Amino acid sequence: MTRARRHAHAIAEPIDPRLRACDQPGCIGEGMFRAPKARDRLNDYYWFCLEHVRAYNAAWDYYAGMTPDQIERQVRNDTVWQRPTWPLGGKRQRTSDDIEIEDPFEIFGEGPAPGSRPGADSRMRDLPPEEREALAILDLPPEVTLEELKARYKILVKRHHPDANGGDKQAEERLKAINRAYSTLRKRLAA
Repeated sequence: MTRARRHAHAIAEPIDPRLRACDQPGCIGEGMFRAPKARDRLNDYYWFCLEHVRAYNAAWDYYAGMTPDQIERQVRNDTVWQRPTWPLGGKRQRTSDDIEIEDPFEIFGEGPAPGSRPGADSRMRDLPPEEREALAILDLPPEVTLEELKARYKILVKRHHPDANGGDKQAEERLKAINRAYSTLRKRLAA
């Protein structure tokens, strides 16, 4: 027998029954490499020889048949290893907006209640409209100091940040107004 005939003869021999055959129809090679059958059956495998597993992997698309929204959800889920997530600040703490808290010693640092300082109304009328609006948004008196402004701004940013409110659009808009008011008052106080 010539060498070519021996090789052809060896290919035609049946595979050892203890070995796994390649799942590609017509292939009699050994199925040493696994490949998932479907996206929803990732633990159910085809077994291919090296040549056929390469062809299968090149043609297989995990996202085939999914809409862009489904793909986005899948990618986001995969980035957190399929574990449940929630927005930052999802366990929302109660604030003075939710319940009334008596704070006679200003321990919580939210500043005095609006209108608690004498003569505030007359000083408010003397301010330009944009500063009056900024003070009203930040709930501050007209004689606010830069330190008080910064402290109040910090409190309001924490309270109205979209991440602390589950991505709420109203909180986002409120935060934008707070940022504008803070800029307006900071310019006046820094001058």
